[in-house]
Amino acid sequence: MAKLFNMAVDDIIYYIKLSCQIPSILEAIATQRIIAETVEKVGLTIELEELQQAADSIRFTNKLLRAEDTWAWLGKHYLSLDDFEEIAKANVISAKLANHLFADKVEPYFYANQIDYYGVATYEVVLDDEDLALELFYALQEGEISFQEIARQYIQNPEIRRAGGYQGIRRRSDFRPEIAAAVFAATPPQILKPIVTPKGVHIIAVEEIIKPQLDEQLRLQIMGEFFTNWLQQQVATIEIVAKQESNTNSPPSQDLLKPA
Repeated sequence: MAKLFNMAVDDIIYYIKLSCQIPSILEAIATQRIIAETVEKVGLTIELEELQQAADSIRFTNKLLRAEDTWAWLGKHYLSLDDFEEIAKANVISAKLANHLFADKVEPYFYANQIDYYGVATYEVVLDDEDLALELFYALQEGEISFQEIARQYIQNPEIRRAGGYQGIRRRSDFRPEIAAAVFAATPPQILKPIVTPKGVHIIAVEEIIKPQLDEQLRLQIMGEFFTNWLQQQVATIEIVAKQESNTNSPPSQDLLKPA
């Protein structure tokens, strides 16, 4: 039989305080207030259909396929049905505010910074020995060995080794500057001459450079970045003060504040 612990709200708050989470929680509360005040100022409202879609999205994200799953999830997180509705409202109103503030700024920003959104499909092997890397590079150039063979021999991570060193689709910001410059200047398919970084010696095969398209996913991503930056700027301009109750216990020794 499981042992039962009764936890008071004061116990929870005290733990949060001792775990040094108060500043981040205060910032999150301030952020929600900034959103609420701005929404009221610009006059945004929520339609019932939008609220239903947001609730469905929460259930989908948390794999709540049945009503029983949703009730269990609410219980686990100590949430009521009203709380669930408030979460859905917060998601909707944040998205609508971001769209209201920044929808018209996304396209100009994208085209002005299009180079940052190019994607590239690469294969990569990182070695410790520059001479060995050069030897393998020239062997690749002469067709004496394949990139997959090098990957099988020199990559330790099993999943990446099985994929032949494939790194997926990455953007310029995902690379170190010296690597990004070479990768995006390549003419695919091309094997790059080994590049030395603090991580090691990189042999990179550039398979494809992908021109960016401003689809809905990227549009939402850019808008989200604008919105996050705006919120951070708004929070930075305010002073957050939490009222503290006086401690009736005996004060701690001041020696605790002195360095050892």
